[in-house]
Amino acid sequence: MALTILGIESSCDDTAAAILRGTGGDVAILSNVVSSQTDLHAAFGGVVPEIAARAHAETLDLVVEEAVTTAGIALHDVDAIAVTAGPGLIGGVLSGVMAAKGLALGLGKPLVGVNHLAGHALTPQLTDGLAFPYLLLLVSGGHCQFLRVEGPESFTRLGGTIDDAPGEAFDKVARLLGLPQPGGPSVEKAALEGDAKRFKLPRPLLDRPGCDLSFSGLKTAVLRLRDGLVAENGGLTEQDRADICAGFQATVAHVLAEKSRRALAMGEVTAFAVAGGVAANQTLRAALEAVTDLPFVAPPLALCTDNAAMIAYAGLLAFEGGRVDGMDLSARPRWPLDTDAAPMIGSGKKGAKA
Repeated sequence: MALTILGIESSCDDTAAAILRGTGGDVAILSNVVSSQTDLHAAFGGVVPEIAARAHAETLDLVVEEAVTTAGIALHDVDAIAVTAGPGLIGGVLSGVMAAKGLALGLGKPLVGVNHLAGHALTPQLTDGLAFPYLLLLVSGGHCQFLRVEGPESFTRLGGTIDDAPGEAFDKVARLLGLPQPGGPSVEKAALEGDAKRFKLPRPLLDRPGCDLSFSGLKTAVLRLRDGLVAENGGLTEQDRADICAGFQATVAHVLAEKSRRALAMGEVTAFAVAGGVAANQTLRAALEAVTDLPFVAPPLALCTDNAAMIAYAGLLAFEGGRVDGMDLSARPRWPLDTDAAPMIGSGKKGAKA
């Protein structure tokens, strides 16, 4: 029987709601509404958690109303409510969880807490119907890891970042070069006019076995390169910026492609997929697609960045599997998909990286 699921997402700086209808094998996205906070954070060079949490609280009811209206249903028509319960900025996650609890309690509907990363990990199945197991490279502003996706709630981490995620690195490089935020699109745009071979940048961890990644040192190399050019020439030209962006982007693409080859060699899979906001970068997509003859899936750009359709889909699969959460559902700032994996190096006092 087809189910109608309301999904809610508020883990970072996008407030989102979506309505999805179907079963695990055949679904339709009836609506997918995203309210961006980019303008609110632009002056600060990054996401300010307190501002994000307040904006989520002010906007959640509006995006839910718009999602329901766009879908052409009544709120009481939904069969369950799925919500991101982590990982993410705790104020934003808490805003979404509390809104979902209120709706579930008021409507008398089941509540399903979803791991935000599971939403990204299952998006290639939502869009392309991939069969398990498939290899996923999750690349976003806060996360980067290779996952063997074995089922709706079964994931094995093959490797991940020990420090900055690629999205963080793109944002920081953009700030170093005086480019607007979010950094990913700004760096990609500038790189179009650049010479990727002008500057030689380090390619971290390629000399070590395995699939772990590191981008902090690459960001530092860009800082030193910038400072050297400023000291030598008294500033940066637009061509300098473009060449640095092109070299940085090409380096990230090369590292991700090589690590992807290693991950693909670790076990038989049906396909190779990429998801997360950084997957919107066309240079990275092209480099990743070239590493294998297996089917390659990169979801539509609107489903790469944070959205609620992926949360509704992950919630649908969990609900079909019999999982329902109670009013004691907690908001979690950290929530690793593979709880059996050893903590990542550099996870710090707060626990394993998600």
